[in-house]
Amino acid sequence: MVSSEQRRKQLAREKYERYLQRKEAARRRARVRNTAIAVGVVLVLAAGGAYAATGGLNGDEKKDEAADKPSKAPTSKAPDPCDEPAKGKPSDKQWKKEPAMTVDKSADYTMKLETSCGDIPVEMDADKAPHTVNSFNFLAGEKYFDHSPCHRMTALPQPKPLYVLQCGSPKGSPAGGPGYELDDENLKGAEYPAGTVAMANSGPDTGGSQFFLVYKDSALPPNYTPFGKVTDSGMKVLKKIAGAGVAAPQGDGPPNATVVIDKATVRKS
Repeated sequence: MVSSEQRRKQLAREKYERYLQRKEAARRRARVRNTAIAVGVVLVLAAGGAYAATGGLNGDEKKDEAADKPSKAPTSKAPDPCDEPAKGKPSDKQWKKEPAMTVDKSADYTMKLETSCGDIPVEMDADKAPHTVNSFNFLAGEKYFDHSPCHRMTALPQPKPLYVLQCGSPKGSPAGGPGYELDDENLKGAEYPAGTVAMANSGPDTGGSQFFLVYKDSALPPNYTPFGKVTDSGMKVLKKIAGAGVAAPQGDGPPNATVVIDKATVRKS
């Protein structure tokens, strides 16, 4: 017999899936419109598959988002484990096309996310996801991620487990992106165990700057480019953030922890 709590979570997930469908339809409409007027607005997913979506910044989108936005009713939570973010403003830079390839596919790259909650190092896979790693190398060099909040977290155990923290939108908007899109990479046989770092998207070949960090084994279809893995020290920070909970009773919404990327750097080793 399904418990009332399980049924509630199932209904919340079904509602969110409907939300994704409407957002995707609106995203397609916005893309046609934006192409016609030659505006380089790129639509980037605020959460993948079962965990988020985004689209154009038009009136319909705002209406849809308001209708399905998780409630911010008070919930029980642990104290905020994070410090005050470093002073600074998020980036508003945009680019019309993907940066030229500069990464060495045979080399090792590490991305360091210096957050208000602690450092989260990520070992990147330039061999299997060269364009994605190249993009992050470029954006980090442009200080694109600096002072950007991690705006969404999920904690959905049923019917399929989903435990992710999403970052990469400078101003914390579900539609935030760098102005260009990336093709999917490394999808064959992709799985999302704890520690995985993967791209958010709004459909095939629509990755931008938003990404998610898996803090507990999650069940997702192989649709989201996995391009790195959080190190052991980074997992301790990630679990500390997750331990503070989600600011929404449905288990999908802003994290209770004040997670801000103070600085992001990518290093070749």
